[in-house]
Amino acid sequence: MKLIQQEKTLATAAAKAGMDEKTARKYRDSKQLPSQMKPEHNWRTRKDPFEGVWEEVQAWLEVNAGLEAKTLFEDLQRRYPGRYPDGQLRTLQRRIKAWRALEGPPKEVFFPQVHKPGELCESDFTRMGSLGVTIQGQPFDHMFYHFVLPYSNWETGTVCFSESFESLSEGVQNALWELGGVPGAHRTDRLSTAVHKTDHPETFTQRYSALLRHYGLEGRRIQAACPNENGDVEQRHYRFKKAVEQALILRGSSDFADREAYGLFLRNLLRQLNAGRQGRLGEELKVLGRLPLRRLEASKRLRLKVGSGSTIRVNHNVYSVDSRLIRETVEVRLYAEHLEVWYAQRQVEKIPRLLGASKHRIQYRHIIDWLVRKPGAFENYRYREDLFPTHRFRMAYDELKRTSPCRAAKEYLGILYLAARESEAEVDHILQAFLDRQMPLSVAAVEQQLQAGEQPPRITEIKIAGVELASYDALLSSAEVST
Repeated sequence: MKLIQQEKTLATAAAKAGMDEKTARKYRDSKQLPSQMKPEHNWRTRKDPFEGVWEEVQAWLEVNAGLEAKTLFEDLQRRYPGRYPDGQLRTLQRRIKAWRALEGPPKEVFFPQVHKPGELCESDFTRMGSLGVTIQGQPFDHMFYHFVLPYSNWETGTVCFSESFESLSEGVQNALWELGGVPGAHRTDRLSTAVHKTDHPETFTQRYSALLRHYGLEGRRIQAACPNENGDVEQRHYRFKKAVEQALILRGSSDFADREAYGLFLRNLLRQLNAGRQGRLGEELKVLGRLPLRRLEASKRLRLKVGSGSTIRVNHNVYSVDSRLIRETVEVRLYAEHLEVWYAQRQVEKIPRLLGASKHRIQYRHIIDWLVRKPGAFENYRYREDLFPTHRFRMAYDELKRTSPCRAAKEYLGILYLAARESEAEVDHILQAFLDRQMPLSVAAVEQQLQAGEQPPRITEIKIAGVELASYDALLSSAEVST
């Protein structure tokens, strides 16, 4: 095209461009480049093997567009034996992919949202077990209540163990007081502890509504099976756990001395993640609402009557209390990780909360006074396994069953009574010594050791000297010389 402007004739320009004059005239007259004049490839190079059955395949897809190409291909292989070898699966997959893009049902569209400062906060629970965190070598299976401001991406959270309302209430309040203000609305997924089922006239549960009113929050929920509506916190789940994983690698260990050390590790990590968000967070802080004068108690209060077995039933789990409270009505305050038992305006018990249902936690000290009077009840006691404080107590009972089966229950309960009245740790230590030396075990023998304040002699420790390799080297050297 440049040479046409410079040369006197088309023939000269074509010759200098290295092409035939007719070809040059074609490009000049069409005013198109060669790449623009190349015909679109829209013909098949080989016959379509599914031409005869495509109407059947399309009928299936129109009924259920979610059918996979492999499922349909295997169906064709069953109905037309030998006609479709495995290598043609990819051809059918391409054909179905094109049909879905051109003729299939419309796909769901996700609409990016514009967030405004201080308008919204989102929260959700996420499981942290995949990170392999341990406390003193023991797996620490836990969850993390995650709280996020979509506008600034500021985040915080609380370690918890279940999606209970108590965990939700504690997590929300911890986040708001750390933030120092209240956003306009709080959105969560369809937690059963906060959101009623669709057919319920009220959207939120009574306790969750009270929490929202206390902080002046507007409650919002996502639609069923639409986690993308809580997309900001869902995405932060992934990024936060990835950051924890990387921080653990840099730390060189995922084991912590105690839960407080792990909590400090998470707080420091969150502080680092939030460091780059201070600018947008400052915009949010200017428009946040004021906090109330006090926190709302993050517990559920129940009035329960203690049964004849010295137990109470809380959220489908059984807990023991002191036998003095049998037939008395107590107040139970249920928190996220523990429960408190109150009687006559006094806290009489603080018990770790059981997760799940149909579980039990029986403290032998609550019932041992009467159990020693009724030793026959021990063998078939429903919660007997809870009456072995350590594995050595269990081993002691098994040894008593072996040596004196008729008196095993009475002797063991006597030992358990000593543990309750004196010291469980000391009795455990004495049992270990008796079992190690295979000494005759009885209540009298254990009591005698407790009163004497001396531990039975332990088995003599055997020390094995280290292997001296110099003599072996000398042996090899002498063998080489002799050969």
